[in-house]
Amino acid sequence: MRSGLSLVLAGLIASPVAAQVPTAYDRAIAAGYKAAMLCSGVFIAGRSEAQIAADELNGIYPEYDAIVPGLDAQVDAETATVTVAFDISLPPRRATWRPGLGCTTQPIGATPPPIIAFQPAPPPSDQPDPRPWPMGDANAAALPSPRAALASDAAFDGSRYGEGARTTAVLVIRDGRILAERYRDGFGPFVAQRTWSVGKSITGALVGIAAKDRLIDPAQPATIPEWGAAAADPRRRITVDNLLRMASGLHSDTAGNRTDAIYFGGTAVTEQATGWPLEALPGTRFRYANNDTLLAARALRAVLGESRYANYPAAALFDRIGMTHSVAETDWQGNFILSSQLWSTARDLGRFGLLLLNDGLWNGERILPEGWVAYAATPSGPQPDGPFGYGATLWLMASSPGVPPDSFAAFGNRGQYVVIVPSRRTVIVRRGEDPGSARFDIARFTADMLAAME
Repeated sequence: MRSGLSLVLAGLIASPVAAQVPTAYDRAIAAGYKAAMLCSGVFIAGRSEAQIAADELNGIYPEYDAIVPGLDAQVDAETATVTVAFDISLPPRRATWRPGLGCTTQPIGATPPPIIAFQPAPPPSDQPDPRPWPMGDANAAALPSPRAALASDAAFDGSRYGEGARTTAVLVIRDGRILAERYRDGFGPFVAQRTWSVGKSITGALVGIAAKDRLIDPAQPATIPEWGAAAADPRRRITVDNLLRMASGLHSDTAGNRTDAIYFGGTAVTEQATGWPLEALPGTRFRYANNDTLLAARALRAVLGESRYANYPAAALFDRIGMTHSVAETDWQGNFILSSQLWSTARDLGRFGLLLLNDGLWNGERILPEGWVAYAATPSGPQPDGPFGYGATLWLMASSPGVPPDSFAAFGNRGQYVVIVPSRRTVIVRRGEDPGSARFDIARFTADMLAAME
């Protein structure tokens, strides 16, 4: 069985598949993909349908790449809803925006929608936060640094760091100040993008906050109500730490980070992620999988209770460090899809990077437990194959040429990266809409950027 980086690349880089006639289910998932991306892209990011078609819906998983352009989508601004027809015998797929929760994709065949009543969506905020940087955007403009700006510009060359890579944003922070910031046309400081698997690292921070409040203990078995109370269920031995380190030992239908039924099919986290059996002893195997992160978030819901969980990402983290343009989305049963379905800006991810750089302290307030960042950035147990190690939701870059060995990062599909270099007091954010055939060389870019700032 493949493991490590090969599994990551299976998710981060869509691989070609043999041409075949799409099934009804393929069309349903493709329609859900289009509905989800259009809904979030329009009502969270404020992008046009044409822009979303060119970027978020271009170069996607090959199973759906040929289907999506031909599906008719209707964007209803009055009800903040996107519908996509895909089958004459079933209702169209539907994604609906809700304040504070972004867009929710409803199950295949759902009509009427099984969530709260529609309400018009206000236009996405494109205004700066008047508070001083980093809490807000006042005085956030990059300091004059020609060498840093020149190095960041190189990321927008479509061949320098990976043939066909499409950079949408670069943000470089040193000693708490922005040294370089650039956006591709159609994007900007307040235009959110899907974080994809960078959301896993944010989930790790949310678990850390709950641990600080003594609501969860990573060393103890995860509280997953769907596994019941019977000690005979072997999955009850899986700890929160196992989940954070991709070492649950659980099976899934695809290796890597493909959970299409949850992301685009409207299947609830508590229906699918909780249903897989063990195929290895917990803590003995690294296998990169969305399900492990989704289960860690499920454990948070169980220990927090419904009222606290419903606003936890914003109340516990986003609002406290100025991530005011970040939104965590849920499935139709209220589970946050925190392995991927989170929309955020480059500046907000820069703020998150600063929180990690400063050992969980923000303006003198301790957000994360003391030592949590070191725990999350330290390998333990089985490791992935390839050049990058793995801690507890953070990737480790110690083996990357030209990159200081204390560097760690959050990685996400389509070229989302947040790199933290403690010894250089630096945070590097690179956002992208890389198609499946492209891979941005974040290690080389990091080394070049650091060299430019010497």
